[in-house]
Amino acid sequence: MNTWQDIHAAIDQAKAIVLTTHENPDGDGIGSVLALYHALKKYGKTVYIHHFSPVPRIYHFLEGSDDITSGNSFTPTEEVDVIMSFDCGDQKRLALPDSFFHHRTLINIDHHDSNSCFGDINHVQVGACATGAMVYELIQRLNIPVCKAIAQSLYVTLLTDTGSFRYPCSSAHVYRLAATLIEQGAEPWPIAVEVYESVTPGRMRLLAACLATLQLTHANKVAWLYIDQAMYLSTESDVEDTEGLIDYGRSIAGVEVAILIRQDVNEQWKVTFRGKLQTNVGLLAQRLGGGGHTYAAGCSLKGTYEHVFSKINLIIGSTFNCVD
Repeated sequence: MNTWQDIHAAIDQAKAIVLTTHENPDGDGIGSVLALYHALKKYGKTVYIHHFSPVPRIYHFLEGSDDITSGNSFTPTEEVDVIMSFDCGDQKRLALPDSFFHHRTLINIDHHDSNSCFGDINHVQVGACATGAMVYELIQRLNIPVCKAIAQSLYVTLLTDTGSFRYPCSSAHVYRLAATLIEQGAEPWPIAVEVYESVTPGRMRLLAACLATLQLTHANKVAWLYIDQAMYLSTESDVEDTEGLIDYGRSIAGVEVAILIRQDVNEQWKVTFRGKLQTNVGLLAQRLGGGGHTYAAGCSLKGTYEHVFSKINLIIGSTFNCVD
């Protein structure tokens, strides 16, 4: 594993840097790249942000989000020789073509214990509450002052990856870091409104449709939800509107594992796991070719819905030592 000094040296030597995160980015990914984007510009570097998926609507309020480009093609105005990836456990999840990485040093900064160390330089802190907390440490090591734009972005990473400071990773250190960011300009209430209280009407209709699929198995310890393409059409919603829906399953008393199976393209399905107290869903996801954290993980599976359900259920059954 590489050190912050290795990353510092690579940044200093870089002609231009592109920052990126995983497809369908979340608050930790978006907040991390935007925070370092503002910091590296202060540091005198030419820096870009480019990733496969566009910025989710709920993060458009963050300063610099309009500067982010997305898609398969990337045409910087200056030669880029360093790529920095954030909050991504595997290069495939970046969903970018091989040409994007040619002749460029890839720096991998992440906090997932399933990280494959796919970079030329790898720095993975499994104990970090969010990748954004690691970015804050890097900014401090570069001796770059934290402005409001940086503080806002980093606060979003903490808020979203700790489940609004509810998850076990919400230590005293995390609260102290949040307090520091507030002192540096982060505004908790406006951020919470943008992230959690600015949903579309389609999202509310999708929530109702999704909850109608709720199924409890394994002595009510496992909650299942699913979304298919027809549900998007009938509710006039999209994939961004699925954010947080799985938490309704986990919120049920007695449920240890919540599973959301959502259709991506044709017979490709994205599976999201959320755990509570007793079950490491990161290990479940790894057995299905995915990965993540102890209480939040995911994978991709192909086939009919019935095939995908059965494959997951087999793993779940072995976990709870029963078949349902």
